[in-house]
Amino acid sequence: MTTAYVAIEGDRVIEARSRAPGRARGELVFTTAYTGYEESLTDPSYEEQILTFSYPLIGNYGVREERFESDRVHPRAALAREFTDDVADWLESEGVPAVDHLDTRDVVTEIRDEGAMKCGISAGPDASRGAALDELAACKHMSDHTDIGAQVSVEEATVHNESGDGPRIALLDCGAKGSIVDSLVERDAVVHVLPYDATQDDIDALDPDVLFVSNGPGDPATYEAAAELVDTYVGDLPLAGICLGQQVVAEALGGATAKMEFGHRGVNQPVRDLRSNRVVMTTQNHGYTVDEPGPKLNVTQVNVNDDTPEGLENDELEILTRQYHPEAHPGPNDSLDFFDDVLALAN
Repeated sequence: MTTAYVAIEGDRVIEARSRAPGRARGELVFTTAYTGYEESLTDPSYEEQILTFSYPLIGNYGVREERFESDRVHPRAALAREFTDDVADWLESEGVPAVDHLDTRDVVTEIRDEGAMKCGISAGPDASRGAALDELAACKHMSDHTDIGAQVSVEEATVHNESGDGPRIALLDCGAKGSIVDSLVERDAVVHVLPYDATQDDIDALDPDVLFVSNGPGDPATYEAAAELVDTYVGDLPLAGICLGQQVVAEALGGATAKMEFGHRGVNQPVRDLRSNRVVMTTQNHGYTVDEPGPKLNVTQVNVNDDTPEGLENDELEILTRQYHPEAHPGPNDSLDFFDDVLALAN
């Protein structure tokens, strides 16, 4: 067995098994999802993080590219009680360290007690405790990644479903999952995917029906260009957002965001609509939240577990955002109608 070392903030070092070699550092987080490991590992929102799976067996239905949310694995490393060979081989081919044969129950409990922590990993034939501790020492807090959007965004604008008859969507790619684009295209929208730092000239040239801010990794305060566009077009163009997009919209309009202790990551987060009192189950992946919505946004949905805002709206200004992932990849599918509501803003 090839050894791996996992160094966690506080200089605790766990010895485990290496399934894919390498060194890595990042914010240590966990997901409670028991399916959807392909979607999680290719979700750009996990950039600069080390992902721990709380479900004990990861890989029990193989690896299929059609389930990928982007063109690469985004977590810096992955931890599990046990990885199948399919997943371990995939991560090795991506150059992403994989570590298993450790007590993930203990790791998840520590994250819940202490919050998301910095982590360093050394795995493979040349692994050492010292190397893992060196990676830990070099690790930065998420708020210190001041231009993380550049790591996950498209470099040039692209268009999807160019011949579609539906509304034209200007999607700011702050780390968008592919299924967000797919969900809009399925409804015949024309989706222009723009770099996260797109300018007003870029938007004006498209003359879109809706400005949409995507999900993505890191601190929403670092996405200044996206916030400036929201401020520029509020009241003149319908605005929508998912996950990070909700946070960016809130900050741009006078609200405030905050770092959560360990975030919401998984497929079983209950959300209550304040108008209908209906509860739906949602897929989530975020470490920041809207702390204060500001004067222009109304909280319309909240998380049942901790009352954090899950939906923000302003009917007069035509603003609609969600903190969770309504595209449901992986499921549940309770909130797919969000995309219908977004397209209705264009009418």
